[in-house]
Amino acid sequence: MGQEESHGEEMDLSQIQELCIIFMKECPSGALHLHEFKRIFGVPSTSAEESLFIETIFHSFDTNQDNALDFLEYVAALHLILRGNLEDRLKWSFKMYDKDGNGKLDRQEVKRLIRILYKIKIQTIDVDLTPSEICDRIFELVDQNSDGQISLAEFMEGAQKDEWVMNLFKLDVNAASWVIQNCGKLP
Repeated sequence: MGQEESHGEEMDLSQIQELCIIFMKECPSGALHLHEFKRIFGVPSTSAEESLFIETIFHSFDTNQDNALDFLEYVAALHLILRGNLEDRLKWSFKMYDKDGNGKLDRQEVKRLIRILYKIKIQTIDVDLTPSEICDRIFELVDQNSDGQISLAEFMEGAQKDEWVMNLFKLDVNAASWVIQNCGKLP
């Protein structure tokens, strides 16, 4: 249940090398800015949800918070998204949800990304719940001490023990399929 990884969608090394070459071509300065990141991964400017999602991804990898990804940050991002194990992907997913960086997820943070992911992936999920109802159910299943916040430990355990929660978290945990799909849009 979610612990086996699907390597059928994993990019091979030549595709990863291609993305690294694109970085060097597009960013001779060695710094990849958000607008370039969006262009490389084919995010249309007309899609507000995809744009917000890619901005969240971009900022989660901008470890020194200089609003640019250097080559090492870019390679680390590709490795995590395309070849990282489930535990590392879940930790990254948690970091993306944790907007204020306090190490806990509150309802507002979870609802924010659920709304984005819900709009992007609505056709690929079979859920008859609103984003608020999804958030409530996540808290019901994952917030073990009922303090209204989800710790990293609760997040990791909840995602791995409940198939429904894992399938929802896979919307952003398994970004490899999104990158592979959008790799074909490269200029």
